Amino acid sequence: MILEIPEPKKKISKKAINVWRITDFIQNLIGLLIIGALIFSYHHFNWVTWIGITLYVFLGIIFIIMVYELTIRPVLLQKTWRYDIDEHYIQLKHGFINRHSLIIPMSRVEYVNTNQGPILRYYDLSVLTIGTITSANKIPAIPTSEAQEIRELIVHLAELDKDSSLKDELIEQELGD
Repeated sequence: MILEIPEPKKKISKKAINVWRITDFIQNLIGLLIIGALIFSYHHFNWVTWIGITLYVFLGIIFIIMVYELTIRPVLLQKTWRYDIDEHYIQLKHGFINRHSLIIPMSRVEYVNTNQGPILRYYDLSVLTIGTITSANKIPAIPTSEAQEIRELIVHLAELDKDSSLKDELIEQELGD
């Protein structure tokens, strides 16, 4: 018997684009500052020519990466992130180059956590972390109120699923005796 699970349909918030742009800008700015300090040192201390060429190549690469991460990447990530939750499974699907599709059975859920950094808090978004015994999976940038509702729903469904699996185990033990 093959169980057909429909594709996840819920999307993360469009505000995620701005959040990712801000965080990527900060990360790239740090890289640019480091390269800038090294280029300054190259000119100030008259380092060997190949070091200067290498630093300028790195500067160009960081600039190209920065343009990509601030314009194209956040939009594609937001468009490809999908999730869905039902009484048996949590589905996560994301990625535009490397596509990831994950199905987490409710019986495997150990904990559910929401968190916010300052940028997410400004946009009223949260990251929902779903933990199993072996891994922790995140749903990024969902509205805070929705994240809290989903957290409570998952906790409720996971408890129900564990209760039913315990009942099944007890029934099997009684039948085996």
